[in-house]
Amino acid sequence: MPDDHPPVTFRLLVVPGVTMDKWSRVWSERQPEVALEVVPVEAAQAAALLVAEADAGLLRLPADQDAFHAIPLYTETTVVVVPREHLLAAADEVTLADLADETLLLPEDDVIGWPDPSVVPGTVAAHRPATTAEAVELVAAEVGVLVVPQSLARAHHRRDLTYRVLTDAPASSVGLVWSRDRYTDLVEEMIGVVRGRTANSTRGRAPTPAEPRPATSARKPAEGANRGKPAPGRTGARRTGGTPPKRRGR
Repeated sequence: MPDDHPPVTFRLLVVPGVTMDKWSRVWSERQPEVALEVVPVEAAQAAALLVAEADAGLLRLPADQDAFHAIPLYTETTVVVVPREHLLAAADEVTLADLADETLLLPEDDVIGWPDPSVVPGTVAAHRPATTAEAVELVAAEVGVLVVPQSLARAHHRRDLTYRVLTDAPASSVGLVWSRDRYTDLVEEMIGVVRGRTANSTRGRAPTPAEPRPATSARKPAEGANRGKPAPGRTGARRTGGTPPKRRGR
């Protein structure tokens, strides 16, 4: 007999740099009947796609608070990507001041979100690459340097490039995001997965009501509760030994 119920799928948007291996494994263990569809998406397109096509997303923060709920998960280390033979490659870590003489490539899909143009180090290149991938190619061509979260530097790894931690740069955070009008039990399950809750945790869920006790006509006394007490209708217990009680005189 054919199954009238279509398979349930949870669609999760994931921006570049986010690693899903552990969370996907936990989801499959806890929700074996619900397929997890991981949809790669560029950071700039994530918000629009989340409204129309997905249940939730692991996206770069901040998110529009009027349209979405968001749970921050972690903040990434910021790095600068340079050619392997670049002078900065000799240092273990660098500061914004060390980039004062550099040309900074600022792609259109930048996720660092510089809060103030005055803190952007060096000279921003006149041409803004369309994507981070294109900016990485320009770094390899020695056009400039690129500041990105460490996960993106790893995702676009090349043998002729390296990166160093940028200690005082703004940082990018990742969070679980969903539309305010699309909260479901499965979204709550995903919250539990990414927050590391145990499978038996009930946090965030309504408590399961207790099963009602079967009705009885009379409450049964506990075993031994009437031991040593007179039976109903009798004035005293019958003695089993010893001197009988004295009778009162008339």
